[in-house]
Amino acid sequence: MNRFTRWSLVVAGVALAGLVVSRSNADPIPENQQKAVDKGLEWLKKSQHKDGTWSANGQNPVSFTSLAGLAMLCEGSTINQGKYRDQIRLATDWLMKKNNKQGGRKGLIGNPDLPGETGRYMYGHGFAMLFLACVYGEEEDKERRAELKQLLTDAVTYCGSAQSTHGGWFYTAKGDPPGSDNDEGSVTVTQMQGLRACRDAGIPVPKEIMKKGAEYLRKSTTPDGGVVYSLGRGGVGAPAGGGRPALTAAAIACLFSAGDYKDEYVKKWFGFCNSPRGVPLTGGGQFRGFDEYTHFYYAPSIYFIGEEGYGKMFPNEPKANHLTWSRYRETYFKQLINAQSGDGSWQGAGGWGSGPIYTTAVYCVIMQLDNNCLPVFQR
Repeated sequence: MNRFTRWSLVVAGVALAGLVVSRSNADPIPENQQKAVDKGLEWLKKSQHKDGTWSANGQNPVSFTSLAGLAMLCEGSTINQGKYRDQIRLATDWLMKKNNKQGGRKGLIGNPDLPGETGRYMYGHGFAMLFLACVYGEEEDKERRAELKQLLTDAVTYCGSAQSTHGGWFYTAKGDPPGSDNDEGSVTVTQMQGLRACRDAGIPVPKEIMKKGAEYLRKSTTPDGGVVYSLGRGGVGAPAGGGRPALTAAAIACLFSAGDYKDEYVKKWFGFCNSPRGVPLTGGGQFRGFDEYTHFYYAPSIYFIGEEGYGKMFPNEPKANHLTWSRYRETYFKQLINAQSGDGSWQGAGGWGSGPIYTTAVYCVIMQLDNNCLPVFQR
C-alpha cells in the first residue's frame, strides 16, 4: 500500500463539508515553479551536515532539521524511497536521538541545554512532531516503527503537560522556570500543527488538548478579527487592536488542524488576512516581516479552501476580491521565484527571517502543496 492510499484512508473519514465546494485535484505545478523548487531542494541537500542536521552555526538544529526534512517529504520522497530518501533517513535518525526518555522532560524532542535553544525549545518540539509523524507512516522496519510510535506518543503527552492554563503554549514548557504559566501565539500554532500530524498518523491525541488550544486562539482574537501576540495571564479576551497578520493566518491553519472547518472564527480571520491590515497579495515584490512564518500557515489554509471556499464564506464580496488558490499561487509564487538566489536558496524575507535554511525550507514546502503528499497539508 503506497503513501497516498494509506493516508487517504485516514483523511477520508474527516468531514470537510461546508467550506470546500470542489474536491477536484489541484493543477500540476507549473514548470517555472517546479524549477525553483528543484533548485531549492538541491541547495538544502548540499547544506545538510554529515550527522543529518541542518542548522545556522549550530543554532536551531531541531527546528531546521524538521523543516528541511518536511520540504523533502513534500517532494514525494519518503524515508524508504525517492530522490531525497537518504537525507530524510539521516534527519530522522538524528531527531530520534534527541528524544528525552526520562525525568520531567520525558517526551520532549530537543535539547533545552543547548545554548541558543534554552529559552525556545518548544518550537523545535512542535516542528519535530510534525516531521516525524509524517515519516512514521512510511517506516517499514518493525522495531524502528515501534520506537517512533512510542516517541510520538510521549511527545504528545509532553506537549499536553507543557500547555498553559489558558490553553496556549510558550517558548518553554509550563513550569519552566518553576511557577511560570505563559502563552504566545506562534508557539501555540506550532504545537497544534504537530499534534494534528500525530493524530493523522494514528497517534492518540487527547481532544481536550486541541480544544483548549483552539479556544485560546478564539479568545486571542480582537473585534476586527486579528489575533494578538499573547492572550496574557488574564485569560478573558484580547484587547482591542494589536492583531498580527502572521498569527491570524496561522490561527486559521490551527482550527483546520483541530477539525473546526466551519468555525465562525475562520471567517473572521480570513476576513482580517484578506484586507490591507492583513496579508494583501499585491505582487509588488515586497516581503513583510515574518513572511516565511506567515505563509507557512497561510498557504495551506488557502490551498484547503481552493477556488470557491472564500466566496462561500463571503458571498457579498466582489468576486475580484475573492481569495483563491489560483490567485494566491499566481501572485505570491511569482514573487518567490523572482526572489530566489542563483544557488537555489532564499536568503530571508522581510528582515525577520532566521537565515536561508529556514526560509528555503518553508518556501519549498508551500510551493509543493499541489503535490498533495502529506495529510497535514491535504484538502
